[in-house]
Amino acid sequence: MKFFHLSDLHIGLKLINHDLLTDQKHILTQIIAKAQERQPDAVIIAGDIYDKAIPSAEAVSLFDSFITQLHQTIPETEIMLISGNHDSAQRVNLFRQLLTSHKIHLIGLPPMKEDEHIAKIILNDAYGPITFYLLPFVKPSMIKCITGQDENGNNLSYDAALHTLVARETIDQAQRNVLVSHQFYISTGGNVDEIIRCDSEIITVGNIDAVKGDVLEPFDYAALGHIHKAQKLNGQDCYRYCGTPMACSVSEADQDKGIIEVNLAEKGNITTSFIPLKPLHPVRRIKGTLKNVLAQASMDYVSITLTDKKDLDVFDMQDRLREAFPNLLEIKREGQQGVNYQQKITAQDILSPFDLCKTFLTGIDDEEEKLLAEIINEIQQTQGGNDQS
Repeated sequence: MKFFHLSDLHIGLKLINHDLLTDQKHILTQIIAKAQERQPDAVIIAGDIYDKAIPSAEAVSLFDSFITQLHQTIPETEIMLISGNHDSAQRVNLFRQLLTSHKIHLIGLPPMKEDEHIAKIILNDAYGPITFYLLPFVKPSMIKCITGQDENGNNLSYDAALHTLVARETIDQAQRNVLVSHQFYISTGGNVDEIIRCDSEIITVGNIDAVKGDVLEPFDYAALGHIHKAQKLNGQDCYRYCGTPMACSVSEADQDKGIIEVNLAEKGNITTSFIPLKPLHPVRRIKGTLKNVLAQASMDYVSITLTDKKDLDVFDMQDRLREAFPNLLEIKREGQQGVNYQQKITAQDILSPFDLCKTFLTGIDDEEEKLLAEIINEIQQTQGGNDQS
């Protein structure tokens, strides 16, 4: 069986105030073309369909067009999507039963009651059945009726909650099983620093949402979303973040973006390949003197760092750069920290919400710091998208 692994479309995203809908339409059209060419048996999108829990009408229209065209192009292909932390779980869950009859599986909510289990889709090929477990983004508070609480009456950690949730499933490991999940998994025995993060991701205070990768071991393949750079867990092809299909931040400049094509043969025989996608406007960093930078004029999204030692006419410099680069993102000066001639502040120039609050709340103890972190994480998750609590 052959299937596409995608995630983190983030439809409706703005890149430093640049609307990306045209760029996203270009990428989604390529995905449809690749599907027509390669004829996968399934297409998996592992969360973060939209960039906001309440997407714009234009974003909804683009997603509707994409799914409609994809289904019309490959009508016999199963299309599986789960919600991510940026999505509204309830909105993704809409028309779930109706769409299933059309081979479109939109799973917005995880199991939340004792009699509920992770949604499963079973497909068959020459080697027998393959069970796809579709697990949307989970916060411990969402599944506390299933997992219970700790000895102090608090919700379990992300790690404990996910392990408990997966352990409830009866997974026949003699057969082939695939997990589709949108969560922050780390390698078994590894640490959070081994995962390459991007500026466009929501990063919790203290990385409390990290889940140990051993929970993935019952599965033959884990199609993961949430992390924006394509990478493997446990150094294995079978546990993978596919990354975003196009750059969502300057920190993703020059990253290879595309589709992971997975081929499942008999049990234990898995191969993967990378299908590149070409952006309409690549995201690039350019560094050099004003003269050298202007010589590289393009329509790309660019972050420019000027290395001129002499003073420059600020207004003339901006006008010349904007003329050479219509999709200019930001201008910086080397050695002048925080200078940005478009009056925009990047993530590197500001304190995190947690550190900023601590500068005002002086003298707080460890318990108060823990409470502050919990409050900030809850606000970030809610604003980022998933509003289920």
